[in-house]
Amino acid sequence: MAEAEATAARLRLYSYWRSTCSHRARIALSLKGVDYEYKAVNLLKGEQSDPEFVKLNPMKFVPALVDGDSVIGDSYAIALASMEILCLLSQKYPEPPLLPHDLQKKALNHQIASIVASGIQPLHNLTVLRFIDQRVGAGESVLWTQQQIERGFTAIENLIQLKGCAGKYATGDEVQLADVFLAPQIYAAIERTKIDMSNYPTLARLHSEYMAHPAFVAALPGRQPDAPFSS
Repeated sequence: MAEAEATAARLRLYSYWRSTCSHRARIALSLKGVDYEYKAVNLLKGEQSDPEFVKLNPMKFVPALVDGDSVIGDSYAIALASMEILCLLSQKYPEPPLLPHDLQKKALNHQIASIVASGIQPLHNLTVLRFIDQRVGAGESVLWTQQQIERGFTAIENLIQLKGCAGKYATGDEVQLADVFLAPQIYAAIERTKIDMSNYPTLARLHSEYMAHPAFVAALPGRQPDAPFSS
């Protein structure tokens, strides 16, 4: 009986290994030490259109987090799915907190997360890239992706330097919301888009810190069960 209740109470995360939005949710779950069941949704095979998944998220986006009878998924933009999940996790699992008490640092965290969530990632998600390649020409999406990432990275690099809040991590010596959003975007930029990070020394340093943090390492795309040759 107790085992059945534990299974029913276990969170389920519907994720795709390369999705940066899913990557954020995995980092937050890992940071808070939350046990969850990983449910793979292969976007390249169109599994987001399977009827069972559409019941969970009619917009057909990952991530989606199922907590009992509650489903947290896409609200009105793909990038905000992970933001809603982070809000839920912060309420149910307050430690460690993802936002500081200091109002200036809290605002900076929201600002950095917003740049990633609305000014970078949605502009080069899979549906956008497919549309560009189909309408403009094969391979044109690569240049588009690089431009959007570099524009956003320039803004964030300047913002962190201007505010002077960077410590070990983006806004201080503790992992915060900004780091949860930055880490997947920087990782994808390096591994998939081949962005020259020498132009962004602060972000490059942060990437090194993330790659040394156990919670961030556990959430890496290549370590997920649906990743090819995952370990």
